[in-house]
Amino acid sequence: MERTVVVAITEGLHARPAALFAQAAGRQPAPVKIAKTGGGDPVDAASVLGIMTLGASAGDEVVLRTEADGDDATASLDALADFLSQEVVA
Repeated sequence: MERTVVVAITEGLHARPAALFAQAAGRQPAPVKIAKTGGGDPVDAASVLGIMTLGASAGDEVVLRTEADGDDATASLDALADFLSQEVVA
């Protein structure tokens, strides 16, 4: 399963937003990987350093992917897609 999302977070996935995203990914019932569209290897969405290596800025498109299926996979992808769709991270 996968979801393609445009990063709406004003700061992109740098420093604090990357850390908060990784924490949110770590709380999900299914493991998720994230990659920038157009190239690059996917990284563990629960890894702050991995996320920061993506260099994803506001307006960039990313793909969230999980090998899991069923309700856990859907819930995990939906939660992380919602996180990336916010302009400001609380």
